[in-house]
Amino acid sequence: MKHLIRAGVLIDGKGGSIDQGAVLFEGDRIVATGRAADIGVPEGAEIIETDGTVMPGMFDAHVHLRSPGTPDETGMHKWEMASMSYADMSLRAAYYAQQTLRSGFTSVRDLAAPGGTIIDLRKAIDAGYITGPRIKACGMGLTVTGGHMDEGGWADHVSFANMTAPCNGADGFRQGVREQLKRGADFIKLNTWVSYHNSPTRFWRQEMTEDEIRAACDEAHAQGVHVAAHTYGPDGVAASVRNGVDTIEHGHWIDEPTIELMVKHNTTFVPTLTINDVHASYAVDNPNLAEKYKRWHRESSAAKWKTLELVRKAGIRVCTGTDSGFQLENGKWGAYELMLMVKGGFTPMESIVAATASSADMMEIEAGRLEAGKYADIVIVDGNPLDDISILHDISKLRVFKGGVAVQ
Repeated sequence: MKHLIRAGVLIDGKGGSIDQGAVLFEGDRIVATGRAADIGVPEGAEIIETDGTVMPGMFDAHVHLRSPGTPDETGMHKWEMASMSYADMSLRAAYYAQQTLRSGFTSVRDLAAPGGTIIDLRKAIDAGYITGPRIKACGMGLTVTGGHMDEGGWADHVSFANMTAPCNGADGFRQGVREQLKRGADFIKLNTWVSYHNSPTRFWRQEMTEDEIRAACDEAHAQGVHVAAHTYGPDGVAASVRNGVDTIEHGHWIDEPTIELMVKHNTTFVPTLTINDVHASYAVDNPNLAEKYKRWHRESSAAKWKTLELVRKAGIRVCTGTDSGFQLENGKWGAYELMLMVKGGFTPMESIVAATASSADMMEIEAGRLEAGKYADIVIVDGNPLDDISILHDISKLRVFKGGVAVQ
């Protein structure tokens, strides 16, 4: 059956808008878009009328569906991962996936979870067993022994299976890439440079060697998948880009020479403004937190705006990602990332493009645009986000379709 949405405004996801626009879809694909007067009313089509806006379903390109996102970080802590079965974690992640979908985010990219918890969730959604957004999952993030995603502190007699994926040396990271892809990962996550709190002037430190970064990227690219890197500082971003990383996650303190390198290598940037903004507010107001950590948050909060300005000026592709699951509950913060992009100098339309077409292209999903042949992943908005981007943060004003099916 054909369905026709006629709206006061159509936002196509590519940077264009049409007054009195319409989108026609049949099954899970869009058939036509354009002016409502030009499309007309195909015989037998169900008509949905709105004075508001119709736009593509949005993307959150950096989430952790495994976690509840409690402000005190317990939801990401190793003790919780050790106390839950991976089946239990996948079932809880299904709830967060459904919340995310209802908030207008029809696709997400998951940036690390124990075992194959989110890979299996993706399979269940794709098979139609449960509802949820389209998912691209990296499996477990690759890290050095004792690194950012291989937290220590356990007793000598304690060991775990597949909770973390530590690698060492170029050959170790090649093997790590192969293991995640064997498990079903869609892309690879590395932790190349991480935050550093013990200096008043330097806020990042190296975790992976350049040989390790290059080996992991070479192996991933040889198998046809992209590589994302958790990284900070001009040194870390430059080393990551130089050795093949495709998307920079977080990346505060990027300088102009590094921007030029990103342009040269066509690197994508996922700034994760939301976690920085919310985490910093919590940290600075926490009387129990040491000053060195508060200092890091104050400095990174200032740095993220400078980085965002340089990235926008250079025309680097930016994708929206919240880092939900880490001090942010999944399904409640997606639109806040767009609001912060606007605060940082992007227009509302530019932030929407980052959350739709740009993210769709990076994640290689046939959505993010209202055009014929794309998935009918659609959001109807009671209002116009081009006038007030914050309207997307109000789930009560959204009606969501994924693959042409209304989300309940």
